[in-house]
This record gives sequence, structure tokens and C-alpha cells, in this order.
Amino acid sequence: MSDKPRFFDDLAGVAGGALSALTGAKEELNAIVRSRVDEVLTSLQVVRREEFEVVRELAARARIGQEEAERRLAALEARVDALEQKSHGSHTHHTP
Repeated sequence: MSDKPRFFDDLAGVAGGALSALTGAKEELNAIVRSRVDEVLTSLQVVRREEFEVVRELAARARIGQEEAERRLAALEARVDALEQKSHGSHTHHTP
């Protein structure tokens, strides 16, 4: 009778060891697959989603800055035109 409980203890120990080995193998396989996917993506010159999002945000900020610069340039050009018209208008009145 004392052999049966020990048999079940041994069986549980073997099953626990096998489960631990399978868990370790799964983690190692995941690491290998992840590494291989990274190699393939690099060789295809494909960027990860995180990198794409960062570049997209930078592009959006640059576009906003460019639009602001264009508005400022248009306002400055309008001021220069107004000053030139005023300057040309005053010259015609002062000519003898």
C-alpha cells in the first residue's frame, strides 16, 4: 500500500518536470520565432508599427509647422505689397 502513494508522487513529479520543460521550450521557441521575424522584417525593409507611428507623428507636426509658416509668409507678403503700394502712391504725389 505504501508503494501506491509513492507511485503517484513520482508520477506527479514527472508530470511537473515535463510541464516545466514544455514551458521553457515554448519560451525558447517564441524567442527564436521573434528573432527570425525581426530578421525577415529587416531584410524586407519593413518598419514596426511603433516606428511608423513615431514617424507619422513627426510628419503631422512638420505639416502643421509648414502650414503655419505659409500663413505667416502670406501675411508678410501682404504687408510688403501694402507698403510698396503706399510708397509708390506717395512718390507720384510728390513729383513736381
